[in-house]
Amino acid sequence: MPQTREALAHAKASGKPIIVAINKIDREDADPNRVMQQLSELGLVPESWGGDTIMVEVSALQNLGVDDVLEQVLLVAELEELTANPEGRARGVVLEANLDARQGPVATVIVQSGTLRVGDSVVAGAAWGRVKALIDDRGDNVKEAPPSMPVLVLNFDTVPEAGDELRVVEKGRTARDIAEQREQRSRVAGMRRTSSATGTGAKLEDIFEQIQRGETATLNLVLKADTQGSLEAVSESLRKLERDEVKLSFVHRAVGGITANDVTLAAASNATIIGFNVRPDRGARDLAEAEDVEVRTYEIIYKLLEDIESAMVGMLQPEYEEVVTGDAEVREVFRIPRIGAVAGCYVRHGAITRGSKVRFLRDGIIIWKGAITSLRRFKEDVREVAAGFECGIGLTNNQDLRQGDVIETFEEREIPRT
Repeated sequence: MPQTREALAHAKASGKPIIVAINKIDREDADPNRVMQQLSELGLVPESWGGDTIMVEVSALQNLGVDDVLEQVLLVAELEELTANPEGRARGVVLEANLDARQGPVATVIVQSGTLRVGDSVVAGAAWGRVKALIDDRGDNVKEAPPSMPVLVLNFDTVPEAGDELRVVEKGRTARDIAEQREQRSRVAGMRRTSSATGTGAKLEDIFEQIQRGETATLNLVLKADTQGSLEAVSESLRKLERDEVKLSFVHRAVGGITANDVTLAAASNATIIGFNVRPDRGARDLAEAEDVEVRTYEIIYKLLEDIESAMVGMLQPEYEEVVTGDAEVREVFRIPRIGAVAGCYVRHGAITRGSKVRFLRDGIIIWKGAITSLRRFKEDVREVAAGFECGIGLTNNQDLRQGDVIETFEEREIPRT
């Protein structure tokens, strides 16, 4: 599968040892040998086939092979002398983060070196805090987390991003100052990237004017979500909505509620704020109204995508197709004082409607285009004449009528953009 190939490419690029767990061997259609063959084609040859890649058959459902995988991990770590120093200030990486309704901003962190302890001042990306509690994988509170131990860290000021490095701050420096400096650099860099890549950008209501001028419009977005997983899912789904005429640019993406800082950034970059499962606070709402910043919040992802897609489709320049609605053959030409030439016609197909756009054809060649000014049946003005009936047709600015000419009516219908 594409995601397996992508994961393998990342693993190879890191230069680290690779252990493969072939899962779901309990299924009736399971074929581990076929999986091994496919992996061999990608450069991972099993040890059992004379290669150097450890492959373990696993059934998570039946708890088969899990201990074997853990054993192989420890064996490879010992052979590669992969050790971490439990002493000193802790350093780790944020695996996931979210805004918990009861506990506030929390992050799942795996410690890579040092030991993380309750009470440590930490910084992760633009988030900072003093560790209030550590919760292990069993849901128990622990006082410290040594290397390789995943823990849930409580008491950040805001939600960090997955992939952020977590560090314990040395004495004499404050985590808050470091985080604020990082946040400032991140926002400035984001604005520079947006400015260089897209120009000034535009809000939803401005983009149609750009398209009318023949420009490629860019919709700048500040995206906030409740979890890192939601943030990535919404981001990838929104990217798939891009078109040649309308591009998307993320000025800022983060987990957490919509704040006044987000509104200030959106105002400076002419962006629209999108919130998924989050809301703006009172200060952010008031500032957004004062700065005329558009804030849209959603709780269902398909509603978010449907809304943005509809807005983008509405911004696209309309496309039209031409539909022939009828044609009539000129049988006689009448010259009427103060009115001019009137064509006595026989409607062959469709219907002739007063006010319709027309093409005047002679021997299949278009010699004139205009509109029907008058339409009569006998002495009465009518709005429409159907096929099989005769009528009198007056045309705008065209007096060159001949017997046998064809008057073809048409209309332009808008093609729904998708």
